[in-house]
Formats: sequence, structure tokens, C-alpha cells
Amino acid sequence: MSITLASLVRNSSLKLAVLAGEERLGVPVRWAHVSELADPVPYLDGGELLLVTAMKLDVEDPEAMRRYVARLDAAGVVGLGFAAGVAYDTVPPALLDAAREAGFPLLEVPRRTPFLAIVKAVSAAGAAEQYRAVRAGFEAQREMTRAVLSARGTSGLLAKLAAHVDGWAALYDVSGALVAAAPSWASRRAAELTDEVRRLRDRSATASAVVSGTGGRSGDRVELQSIGSGRRVRAVLAVGTGVPPGTAERYAVNSAVALLTLTTERSRALLEAEQRLGAAVLRMLLAGEADHARAVAGSLYGTLLDEPLRVVVAEGASVRGKAADPREPGAGGAAGGASEGTGGPEGALPAGVEALAERTESAAARAGESVLLVRHDRRLVGLVADGGAAAAACADFAGRAETAAGGGPVGAGTEHGVVVGVSAPAGLASVAAAFKQAGQALSVARRRGRALVEHEDVASGSVLPLLADEAVRAFADGMLRALYEHDAHGRGDLVASLHAWLSRHGQWDAAAADLGVHRHTLRYRMRRVEEILGRSLDDPDVRMELWLALKATATVPPVRKDQGRSRKG
Repeated sequence: MSITLASLVRNSSLKLAVLAGEERLGVPVRWAHVSELADPVPYLDGGELLLVTAMKLDVEDPEAMRRYVARLDAAGVVGLGFAAGVAYDTVPPALLDAAREAGFPLLEVPRRTPFLAIVKAVSAAGAAEQYRAVRAGFEAQREMTRAVLSARGTSGLLAKLAAHVDGWAALYDVSGALVAAAPSWASRRAAELTDEVRRLRDRSATASAVVSGTGGRSGDRVELQSIGSGRRVRAVLAVGTGVPPGTAERYAVNSAVALLTLTTERSRALLEAEQRLGAAVLRMLLAGEADHARAVAGSLYGTLLDEPLRVVVAEGASVRGKAADPREPGAGGAAGGASEGTGGPEGALPAGVEALAERTESAAARAGESVLLVRHDRRLVGLVADGGAAAAACADFAGRAETAAGGGPVGAGTEHGVVVGVSAPAGLASVAAAFKQAGQALSVARRRGRALVEHEDVASGSVLPLLADEAVRAFADGMLRALYEHDAHGRGDLVASLHAWLSRHGQWDAAAADLGVHRHTLRYRMRRVEEILGRSLDDPDVRMELWLALKATATVPPVRKDQGRSRKG
């Protein structure tokens, strides 16, 4: 407890008498200061007990005393100590009346009590309070350290912190999701801060903010503190109290921040070692060396390598190019986090891909899952448990990206600017095949402007949507151009006839009936097609290419059933 006017009055050695402001004696005293100035306010900070002898004050002027007392009160001075028996035997009536009218604490200091004794009493009490705060802070640090090293871990630390600040505490991961809160009732209140947490997350790793009246609760004060030693925020701590934290509470909060930083930040050497190990494990799996990969990984990835898993390949939405080369997974990051700026030889991951990686890792950590993520060449390659929280986080992230796109292609340069390909479930021995599936799904996602495509969607769907690629259309236009030019000069419906004949699997009578021409006319037209294209329709590959070209162009003219009867070509 800080020293107050009441505690000074109770100090029998000072022999102070209360003349006015009895109801305000519980106010803490920060310092005791002597000043004979008519206006000492410019030299005060607030919280002082002002000590005077009134040698230079116009203490017999009631109006002057009212102005004097009002200035002191407005400046935050907690009380006035008047030395009796020095300039005046007793407190002058004008000063006494002014203090009583304002309800301002006025203490009479007897002549035998020097001002220095009061200053020492306040100073000693402040030092004792500071010592108690420091001791309480160290005790809080010891308790939280023991808690974080116990089985309860972070949850135990938050419980101890909440008890020391007489409030509540919560921890959020880098995505803004609530990780833990203490006491348990604080989870709902902490969940209301998600938007504030995300705003703080986008600032530097030393950012903080104070939120008042959370959820409409007047008087609720919440302090947010980012966790992280570098430029990136690793987590956010929230501390809710009814009043601003005192010195002891501030020590406890600072200790919690330090401990959480130690638990969320790993040494760069260890992180780089995990990155190299993760990349090596993935390379072995892609090379078909499942047993060696399992032996090298040991227990680092828990049961991930023993369960059905999926391969995930992600890149920025703006990236155009080939799918990831299965032979070159690179030296990216292992499970549990990426180093700052480790994106392989071409730099850091795009914002959307890095956000996806962090969201996936956070979801896996909350669920107690293991995940292997390798960052390389501005791409993310990962192994996630089939049906697990990490896989669900990928799908949820992609869903948000498509929602943000508003039905159009996924945009680049944003947090959600990412395209993802996901393989079918696979065992450890089939990771290489699954990686190829993920790359194929990624190509389809990029072509369609989708945020995420699973290989099952590609395998169970039609091949026709894949013909929307501009390169395929260019090939189709080039293959059929001569036939279109022939038809444009009115020399026969070769394109429509070819489409009808191919759709009827080469059955002359059925195709001729569809066209409304004699079958001999149709045979003549197909010979003309062969002559113009210089290719034989007896070749099944030619028939397949022509059919796909017709589908890719999708501009087959309508059949004119009477034209074939009017002229031969």
C-alpha cells in the first residue's frame, strides 16, 4: 500500500492535525515538497503534499486564498501542510476557510515537527512500497517460471499472472486465434478482442495497446502486448484488470512477456537445424526412401509419418510457372515455424503463403498434431495428417481467400493471395506420387483462379475444363483454322460435319442423318477434311486431337440439314 495523508496523520512522531478535507485523507502521497511561491503549480507533477510557512503568501486575503487553494487542487496536489508557530501562530482564517470550502485537505504542522521529518516519512514509505513491489514481482516471476516448466505450461503461467494482477490473462497465436485464457470464465471476454489482436499483430514485435470498455463493459481495462524478439510478432498477450496495473503488477506482466518470448522464440541455430532436417526428410520421402526418412526424423514429427497424410503445395497467386519439381524440395522450414525471411534462394515467401504456413502450424499446435512444412523457392511444401486440424486450416484459409475474391480469380498481393494443391490421402511409401498429385492440383487451381484444389476433385471431374488454357486454345485454333477458312468461303460445312461424324463414333448413317445429308456427301466431306489437314481420320490419335480441338474452341456452327442436298461440297 502507498503512503496516504491518513497514514501520515496516524504517525505519532509527526503530530499532524487535520483542519480540513477529512474525507480525502485516503489519497496516496507521491512526495512531500516545500514551496513558498505564490504559484508553485508550474514546478509540481501532482500527488504532492505541499508544505508552507506562508511567509510570501497573502494569507489574510480570502479571495487570494480561494484562488491559491483552487490552483493547488486543480494541479493534483493532495494536501497542504501549514507550519504553525513560524510566520503565524495558527493557520490564518482566510486559508482555513478556503480549504474547508473546497474540501481540500489542510494539515497543521506543529513547530517542533520539521518539514524534513515529513519528507523523510514519505520517502521511506515510498522506498518500502517500491521494495515490496520488487519482491512481489520477483515472486511472481518465480511462480510463473515454475508454472511454464510444469505440465500445464502456458496455461499455468497465465493462471499465475491472472492471480498476481487480480484480473485475467489470455494468449493468442500469430493468426489471432485464442490459445488459452485464465481463469476459464475469461475465454468469452478474451474472444471479443480478436480484431484488436490482429491489428496489433500487423505491427512490430514490440507493440502494445490498451483497450477500455471491452464488449461495452465500462471500467474494463485490457492491455495487449505483442510477443516476439524480432520484427515478427509470434503471439499476443492480453491482461485484463479493473484499474491500471501498479508497480508490482507491472513487474508481473513484464516477467510474463519475457517468459512467453522465451517459450515462443527458439534459437536461430536450432531453427535452422530443424529446417535442414525437415527438407532432408522430405527429399528422402520423394526419393522413395521411406525407411531412411523415418529413421532420420525420429520422434520430431510424432505420429505424422505413421498415419495417412496429404501433401500440400502452395504458392502466391501471382506466381506463374511450372509445378514444383519433386526432385528439388529445397532447404526450407520444418514443423513449428519459419525463420524470418527464409524463403529459399529466391527470397521470402509471398505474404499469402507465409500466412497460410503460420495458420497451419498454429492449428496443428493447438490440436497437438505434428506437421512438416518446407519453405523453398517462394513455395510451401508440406505433409499434414489426413482429416486433421492442419488440413482443415488449409481448407479454411482457402475458403476465406475465395470469399475475399468475391467469386472471381484469387487476387495476388494480399494476405489471402495464395493457390494450393492438395494430394489424395497417401501412406509414407507413396509420398512421391502424392507430391505429383499436389502439383497437378496446384496447376488446375492456378488455371481456374481457385484458392485450393484437391486431387480428388481433378480425378473425379471432367478433363474438359482443363482445355480452357490459352495454350490449348491456340493449338486448337491452329489445328482447325484451315477447315474454318474453307467453310467461310461457302464450300461446305466441314467443321459441323466433322463434329457430327466424331460424335457418332464414325457411324456414317447416324452422322449423315444428324446433318440431313446423304451418307455419300458425308464421306466426301470427310475425305476433304483429310486432304485439307493432311492427316488420316483412321488414326485414333488424330480423331482424339480433333475432338478435343472442337471442344476447346466450342464454336461449332449449327447444322444446316438442307445444305447437303443442294450442293455436293
